[in-house]
Amino acid sequence: MHGSRAMMGVAIMTMVAIGGAVDSAIVRLLAGEIHPFMIGFTRVAFGLIAMLPLIVRRPQMLRTQARGAHLLRAVLKLGSLIAGFAAMQAAPLATVTAIGFAAPLFVTLGAWALLSERPGPLRLTGLLLGFIGIVVILAPALGLGEERALAFALLAAALTAAIQLMLKVMGRSDSAETLVAWNLIVSVPVAAVPAAFFWTSPSGEQWGLLALQGVIGTFSQLGVTRAFQLADASLVAPVDFLRLPCVAALAWLAFAQVPPLTTWIGASLIFVAIIVMAASARARPALEVL
Repeated sequence: MHGSRAMMGVAIMTMVAIGGAVDSAIVRLLAGEIHPFMIGFTRVAFGLIAMLPLIVRRPQMLRTQARGAHLLRAVLKLGSLIAGFAAMQAAPLATVTAIGFAAPLFVTLGAWALLSERPGPLRLTGLLLGFIGIVVILAPALGLGEERALAFALLAAALTAAIQLMLKVMGRSDSAETLVAWNLIVSVPVAAVPAAFFWTSPSGEQWGLLALQGVIGTFSQLGVTRAFQLADASLVAPVDFLRLPCVAALAWLAFAQVPPLTTWIGASLIFVAIIVMAASARARPALEVL
C-alpha cells in the first residue's frame, strides 16, 4: 500500500510538471499581446472559478488564523507570477524554467537568516553547487540583451522562496487547501488594480488560453499538495525537474527555441544541489524538506 501511494504521488507530480510546461507555453504564445499584469489577474480569477466548487462543498476550509499573512502572501505570489511571466515573454523558456528551480536555494538561505535553521556541511555543499549552476545558466546571456528578462526570472525565484518560507509558518495553523483558497480569494482584487491599467480586449482564443492557464495553475497547486501527502518530499520534489525537458520540447516545437548546452549543464547542477539538500534534510529530521 505504501508503495502504491508513493507511485501515485510521483504520477501526480509528473502531471503537475507537464501542466507547468503547458502553462509556460501559453504565456509565450500571449507575448506582446497580453500584458503580464493582465495574465496575472486572469490566472488567479480563473483559478478561483475553478476552485469555487470545492469551496462550496467544503466551506469550512475558509476558516483561517492568518488573515493578514494571506494578504502579504498574495502580494508576493502575484509579484512572483508577473515577474515569471515577464521573463518567459522575453527570454528562452527553458532558461527561465531552469532559473526557477533555484527557489529552494533561496529558501535555505532565508531559513538560515530568518528562522535560525543553520545548514550543515552537506546542505552548504548543495547551495554552492546550486549557485554555480545559476552562474553557468546566466553567463552566456550577458550581452545578448536578455539580462533584464533573466533578472525577472531570478526575482520570481526569490519571491517564490519568500512565499515558501511564509508557508512553513502558516502551514502550522492552516491546511493546504485553506492556503490555496485564501490565496486566490485575496489575489483577485489585488491583481485587478494593476491589470486595469494594462487591460486590452483578448480574442476568443486568447480568453480560452487564459482560462486554461488559470485552471492549470489551481490544479497544480492542489496536485502538489496531494503529491506531498502521498509520498516523501525527497521522492516527489525532484520529479518537478521533468518540467524542464517538457518546456524545452514545447519551446522547440512551437517557437523553434533550442536551449544552449549551458542551460542543461546549469540545470543539472541545480538538480544535483536539490538532491543533496534533500538528503541533508532527511539526515536531519528537525529540518523540513525544502
